[in-house]
Amino acid sequence: MVEGSMTQGAGQGPMVWTMGAQSEAVPERPGPPSGPPPMPLAPPPPVPPAAVPSELPDGYTPTARDLPVIGAGGGSRMDTHRTDVNRTDTLIDHPAVDHPTVDLSAVPESALPAPQTPEGPGPLYVVGDVHGYYDELRQALAAEGLIDADGKWAAGNTRLWFLGDFTDRGPDGIGVIDLVMQLSAEAAAAGGYCKALMGNHELLLLGAKRFGDTPVSSGAGTASFQAAWLLNGGQKSDMDRLQDHHLQWMARLDAVMEEDGHLLLHSDTTAYLEYGETIEDVNDTIHEVLTRSDADEVWDLFRKFTKRFAFRDEAGPQAVHELLDAYGGERVVHGHSPIPYLLGEVGTEDGEGEGIAVEGPHVYADGLAIAMDGGVTMAGKLLVVQLPLTG
Repeated sequence: MVEGSMTQGAGQGPMVWTMGAQSEAVPERPGPPSGPPPMPLAPPPPVPPAAVPSELPDGYTPTARDLPVIGAGGGSRMDTHRTDVNRTDTLIDHPAVDHPTVDLSAVPESALPAPQTPEGPGPLYVVGDVHGYYDELRQALAAEGLIDADGKWAAGNTRLWFLGDFTDRGPDGIGVIDLVMQLSAEAAAAGGYCKALMGNHELLLLGAKRFGDTPVSSGAGTASFQAAWLLNGGQKSDMDRLQDHHLQWMARLDAVMEEDGHLLLHSDTTAYLEYGETIEDVNDTIHEVLTRSDADEVWDLFRKFTKRFAFRDEAGPQAVHELLDAYGGERVVHGHSPIPYLLGEVGTEDGEGEGIAVEGPHVYADGLAIAMDGGVTMAGKLLVVQLPLTG
């Protein structure tokens, strides 16, 4: 198995997330068929809609720091300290996408580039939050020479890290995941790698599929993954196309990693410190939480990963130092909080009105933090950047 393929995060013990109940082990992949291709499998049945309030409360935004709490009466309650703008179009049905789900287990080895053994590591790139914007992702990767016109890996021994949040809000989250899985296999065969970190929206989608409307304790009432997923931009088209290998891939993603002095993580929060004193401890603990598959425990993990803005204000540099002192590195590189929000600018997430002027990453907290969420969901920019930053 090539490094960086869909088995990223493996070695943590069995971790099988399936479309139904958890199975005991991952079945062996069959070899290439010798006869005619099998008939395509029927798509999984649609997930019944959750009990989502018909109207969202005033001040609600999918990127708010606090999630809605579904009360006993079926309504929702939001905190009043909102700095984001309203959005009420999270349940829009998008047209069918043109990027069918790809099961990499069926890709013959002959279709991958011949393995190479370049001397030393290649250049390091990071990608901010994608949120289902497949076309924008391909354009951004191609602009940096990382993929060719056919969407294939074209960067040799380059190292590429995605910072999480592949789905929700945009039209083709499953297409994004399929592309990242494909590039992981192709990059490893070419002597580089393409890897990904776990974002809060991966936890949200996993929870919505695994637990649905199961009530979870939120600390201020009762909530559910399904309701939270829908209110945070969950797309029916993604859920309809979600397959076992997508679930397993997401559940195996690491949460934090260090590369060339850059501490890579998804959320701008110090909550990672609650899960371990080392990078390995954090990743192992989070994988164990997902393996146990306890709804309340996964919800608590998800809630902590939604925290943001820890590095933004006067105490920001100290918060960054807490992470660097524990896990190593000289700078934190994160996604999660859109740069326009970090800067206090006003924008909309539905792409209406004037675009948000995001030209590149935002360096802040006395130069210790780099924000990579360019706000593609609010007509900003999907960022693909080479590290270290120059100029």
